[in-house]
Amino acid sequence: IANVTRFAEAQRATLKPLDIEALPGIHLGHRIIPIDRVGVYVPGGRYPILSAAVMTVVPAKVAGCREIIACLPPKAHAAMIAGCAIAGAHRVFRVGGAQAIAAMAFGTASLPAVDKIFGPGNAYVNEAKRQVFGRVGIDQLAGPSEIFTVADDSGDPAMIAADLLAQAEHDVRSRVGLITTSEALGQAVLAEIDKQLQTLRTREVAGAAWRDHGEIAVCASEEAMIAYSDFIAAEHLQVHTRDSHATGRKLSNYGSLFIGPLASVVYSDKCCGTNHTLPTMAGARHSGGLWVGSYLKVCTHQWLEPKGVAQVALHAVRQAGNEGQWGHQAAAEYRLKMLGINERL
Repeated sequence: IANVTRFAEAQRATLKPLDIEALPGIHLGHRIIPIDRVGVYVPGGRYPILSAAVMTVVPAKVAGCREIIACLPPKAHAAMIAGCAIAGAHRVFRVGGAQAIAAMAFGTASLPAVDKIFGPGNAYVNEAKRQVFGRVGIDQLAGPSEIFTVADDSGDPAMIAADLLAQAEHDVRSRVGLITTSEALGQAVLAEIDKQLQTLRTREVAGAAWRDHGEIAVCASEEAMIAYSDFIAAEHLQVHTRDSHATGRKLSNYGSLFIGPLASVVYSDKCCGTNHTLPTMAGARHSGGLWVGSYLKVCTHQWLEPKGVAQVALHAVRQAGNEGQWGHQAAAEYRLKMLGINERL
């Protein structure tokens, strides 16, 4: 919780109010305003993921949301319920699935309607979020977990295999893969996965995910490797190359980037500090992951002095007339007359 809070606070500090005088007498700006009441869904799922509540509740608390409502399935592990409270949720409800999404969107006698819903879930939760979007905001539509590693021939086959299987055990639909410029590394990782699956206690799930959704892509060049990685736009993307920082700077589409062999996705999943609620299903082509800004509104404002009206009102009158919006034209002209500005374009 402390690490996630620290990183969220640092992110919040980068978001600042703005006020400029765009032209003489024309003042423009924005304010950063917390969403009033948010709802977080904490999934039950295959495992009691204790960090799930932390990742959705802590940023809301740092953002300054007035009320944080948490929902999780009735049979959720007691530690997950405690996690919601410790992370900062104001009220915790034991209701799960699509029912929880509906309750947070429309409200009930005991559960108030929220302004935006956060948190991953199964296909039913996703569909419910899709259907209520518009009435309330949503963070994203999350699919099964994903991990890809881009690597050259310096990669450690055993380490890469362990990281791929760590994400594969999330769900039989998890997508995992290696993108490499080295066929030898690809063959070695393939052998390591088969070896490690033999002793992995979650091999029934991880093995099915690897069999049905795993891949190893061998590319002719670093450029091709980067292009394919950006096409995949993986939720989690690890970089295991001789100069991982240089390779990382060339990549554009990913939920979160793990630079170098020491940066395991597992650390971020559990306790490193970055948020593990990330876009899947190529969503990283257009969106980033959950962060404190997801709980904030950037709201613009403007105010004008008489000299500012003189600069814009005449243009607005002419443009409104050309567009046939006579009400717009009249509203602009009213201020011209009020200020005694009689020129016409």
